[in-house]
Order: sequence, then structure tokens, then C-alpha cells
Amino acid sequence: MQIPGQAVLLRIYTDEQALLGDRNLIDVVVGRARDARLAGATVLRGLKGFGESIRMHQHRTFGLDDNLPVVIEIVDEEARLRAFVTALDDLTDIGLVTFEKVEVLRYGGHHPEQHS
Repeated sequence: MQIPGQAVLLRIYTDEQALLGDRNLIDVVVGRARDARLAGATVLRGLKGFGESIRMHQHRTFGLDDNLPVVIEIVDEEARLRAFVTALDDLTDIGLVTFEKVEVLRYGGHHPEQHS
């Protein structure tokens, strides 16, 4: 991603229990974003929310079956994100997907760690 400048914020709304086969959907999306070498991804866990199904997702005291809302945010160049979204067509448990124009003022500052 060229920095600073104009970019796009991609938001993908889903829930904690969404799956692709036996894999958590969040892990699949973030893994694919990393494989696509996008600028980065952040997963935000919500306290409460609902979507198209109108089913309330919220934490319940002593609830063992909580299924909280989750938003995956990715910022990168628009063309790269549009291609990425197309590559997610097989993920049926994704809810709302949005784009928002953003201005990147700073990117980086951390040096990549070596992972084995």
C-alpha cells in the first residue's frame, strides 16, 4: 500500500460462531488477507448486535453459548480490496460487507518479525 494517501476501509460483519467447514470464518478471512499480502487486518468483537436475521447477538451472564458480533477491518488500496472481496464469494456466513474511503496519515513504524 502506498502511504500516505487515499485508501479504502473494508468492513466484514459476521459472528464468532460462523464457520467454513470446521474452520472459524474469522481465521479464514484473516488468513486469506495475509496470503493476499494486504496491508493488515483487525478483528473487533462487539458487545451486542443484530443483522439481517434479526437474531440478537449478545453476551449473557453465565451463557455458555454466546455468539458475539464480529467486524473484520482491512485498510488497503481499493482495487486490491475489491479483488479480495471477490475471492470471498465461497464464504456464505459473511454478513454485511462495506467500503469506506479513508485517508491514511501514517502506516507502519513496526518492523516485521520473523515467523517460523
